[in-house]
Amino acid sequence: MRARRSSRTLALLLALAVAVLAPMSASAAAGPEGQLTIAVHVSLAPAWFDPAETPGVITPFLTLYALHDALVKPMPGNAFAPSLAESWTASKDGLTYEFLLRKNVKFHNGDPVTAEDVKFSFERYKGAGASTLKARVASVEIVDPLRVRFRFKQPWPDFMTFYATPATGAAWIVPKKYAERVGDEGFKKAPIGAGPYRFVSFNPGVELVVEANEDFWRKTPAVKRLVLKSVPDEATRLAMLKRAEADVAYSIRGPNAEEVKRTAGLTLKPTSPTFTEWIVFTEQFDPKSPWADQRVRLAANLAIDRKTINEAEYLGYGKLAFSMIPRDFEFHWAPPAYPFDPAKAKQLLAEAGYPRGFDAVEMATDAVYAPEAEAVINGFQAVGIRSRLRPMERAGFYKADQEKTFKRLVRVGSAAAGNASTRIEAFVISTGIRSYGGYPDIDALFRDQAAEMDKKRREAMLHKIQQLMHERAMFAPIVEPALMIGVGARLAELPTITGHPYLSPYEDLKLKAR
Repeated sequence: MRARRSSRTLALLLALAVAVLAPMSASAAAGPEGQLTIAVHVSLAPAWFDPAETPGVITPFLTLYALHDALVKPMPGNAFAPSLAESWTASKDGLTYEFLLRKNVKFHNGDPVTAEDVKFSFERYKGAGASTLKARVASVEIVDPLRVRFRFKQPWPDFMTFYATPATGAAWIVPKKYAERVGDEGFKKAPIGAGPYRFVSFNPGVELVVEANEDFWRKTPAVKRLVLKSVPDEATRLAMLKRAEADVAYSIRGPNAEEVKRTAGLTLKPTSPTFTEWIVFTEQFDPKSPWADQRVRLAANLAIDRKTINEAEYLGYGKLAFSMIPRDFEFHWAPPAYPFDPAKAKQLLAEAGYPRGFDAVEMATDAVYAPEAEAVINGFQAVGIRSRLRPMERAGFYKADQEKTFKRLVRVGSAAAGNASTRIEAFVISTGIRSYGGYPDIDALFRDQAAEMDKKRREAMLHKIQQLMHERAMFAPIVEPALMIGVGARLAELPTITGHPYLSPYEDLKLKAR
């Protein structure tokens, strides 16, 4: 009798346990659900689907963090987070780095991620930093299918900063067999990566649609489908957010940002990327141009009302910039501030032979930042430097800037990660991917610091470069902007990465339960 009672009791307990655990198991096994719509401030370019073409700015990582993965990349709380590589080692002599890949990681088409793909992706890379990376890397060796070794021609202390941060896209891995089969243009039309989301469709100028990769090694994304809509007009992005047609709206500034703060159910989230905006004097290396005179370039700096621009566009969340290198970068040198001094600017122009000013023709800019460029032009106009605004769609602007087709003034910005060396390499030295010229002494200092293993001596050389940049007024820094993000009521988690402007990593996004 007791045995029967015990059996019945045990059966009842088991039934209760199943009843209690069943909802938990179902919840744990639930896959990605729902759709999240992001209103993006630029027209998405197919070049941004291919890590090989990253041009020294942060915008491509808006899509790369979804579609692709890197050996090592910034993640929340870790600027060098192990990703496709679970670990790496550096030799004591500084001449080799060896990466161990994760086991059983696959691209979206089912191909395994191997050392061969890592070698191929590095050799295929042609974006920002490519010339420096390939000049210093002697070879990339496949040790075994999950182990790859980088050998340097000489010790290089900056390798991981150039390779494993969004200073470049060189560490983001693509499948060799697929990329070779479809070619560069085919890859951009139908990209395959190893990221948390797989490509579904792209309607140029309209939207990119991606769906959750349930086999992503780190975690299964919570949101099933992401739709990135290209909405260059800021007022339209705000309207979409208010009507719940978008859950996230990027780059909401000035009065529109104030409206987000006032609207019930909406949140304004400023991020602080390693972002600087500045004016490039492309003609400073032409002795026949007014811009060849340092006094003219200094006058331009004194004509910019940086404080008013920051308050009007970024509600004061940005920082006034007196260098084109972000203050949070390693090896940053803090220059003296440029005061807003129109009277002194006019005096300098007169001393340079331009008492009535001169015609600077035009200033090209990414259209998203036309208000800042227009404010700079107004300041120039007030002291006699006359110029008209030339706003351009972002992808076209970047392409023209990389090809060095601009002949006048250019409003440039970069939020690419890195340090002072990576920013100087892209924009300051003669061979930089976005440089319009350079100075031999700065080029020589850059070469010397790149090989210097003593950190203090290296810092001194990088500080000297920045001091020369300031003394020569090579650029006119404007502001270190905040990226102002409008967030709707449906979003439960707002993942961020220090120094990165956009909500990332995407696999950490969550919608509120209904």
